Amino acid sequence: MSLVPPEDYGWDMTEQPPAITISHPPPALTRIANPVLMLLLRTPLLGATRQRFMTVSFTGRKTGRHISLPLSAHLVDDILYALAAAKWKYNFRDGAPAQVLYGGKTTTMRGELIEDTALIANLYTRLSASYGVKHAEQSMGLAFRNHELPSRDDFAEAVERLHLRAIRFTPAT
Repeated sequence: MSLVPPEDYGWDMTEQPPAITISHPPPALTRIANPVLMLLLRTPLLGATRQRFMTVSFTGRKTGRHISLPLSAHLVDDILYALAAAKWKYNFRDGAPAQVLYGGKTTTMRGELIEDTALIANLYTRLSASYGVKHAEQSMGLAFRNHELPSRDDFAEAVERLHLRAIRFTPAT
């Protein structure tokens, strides 16, 4: 049983649910797991799993606060991406510096928020196809209707409805 009110699902419960919905672990779990994950990412203990996650540290645009987040890492054509629906993503609008810990190495990078629906939908489609359903759902923080890979059009609809975005990280110059 879900404790989330139906209006928070983003769809009318009398209709078929959308192909893509947000799916995150409970906040109590992330409050415990995130600091542990960020610590473990600094060590070789996670082995190859370190390639699936990164820690992104940056300064908030409006608050000036230092923020560090453990995120799923998505590597496409040798470019590192973060996928997000959360509001912190807007800190990278117009580009912003960040310290990115990935694969055991910290690098100064420039994060740039991608807001083009077609580009984002293509990125999500491409990644989900390469990951397979289970890994895609877990690493993207999404749930797919009937645990089936959504189409590119489904992703385009979800980008608009859920405000999904991508942040491209490139080495700072």
